[in-house]
Amino acid sequence: MSFDFEEFANSYISDLKRTLSELPMGPISSFWRMVEEVRSSGGTVHFIGNGGSAATPSHSAGDWSKELSLRTISHTDNVSSLTAWANDTDYSNIFVGQLSTFVSDGDLVVAYSGSGNSENVLNGISFAKENGCLTAAITGDYKGLAGGNLAKLVDVAIVVPTTSMERIEDVQLVINHIIKEAVKSNNGL
Repeated sequence: MSFDFEEFANSYISDLKRTLSELPMGPISSFWRMVEEVRSSGGTVHFIGNGGSAATPSHSAGDWSKELSLRTISHTDNVSSLTAWANDTDYSNIFVGQLSTFVSDGDLVVAYSGSGNSENVLNGISFAKENGCLTAAITGDYKGLAGGNLAKLVDVAIVVPTTSMERIEDVQLVINHIIKEAVKSNNGL
């Protein structure tokens, strides 16, 4: 049996196109408005996530701080802090610990989770809400979970309409680029 790479790649691209065409624009628009609100008030955007959903926060924090002059912190990037919180307390506290130092009332905390059920991400969002932050999530329908508990917890949930973790992670970055470019266009940057 031979593997047909072109067929496989075309199938992946076809599914990615379908996923992108079915994105829920209402929540994405609400997320953009939240970012604009925090930017205009001088607040900070905090990003949290695990695994592939930790890489997008890192990428986005770099883009948004440079191109939008928006204070952004990817709490996935400070390995010393992240591992200290995990070692000294518990892995489920890695984002709560960091947010307890950096978050202020009116900031925006954005969570990334393919399943929407990562305990450390849920704890971080709960802490953010308790401390007067706006909250948003970019999650997916991984294993048919429809954004999991995270989608129910945040102010704005963008649930990527696919059960594929790979497509969810692909689209997380696409959404961040859409938001960044919208902010730039809206503000003449």
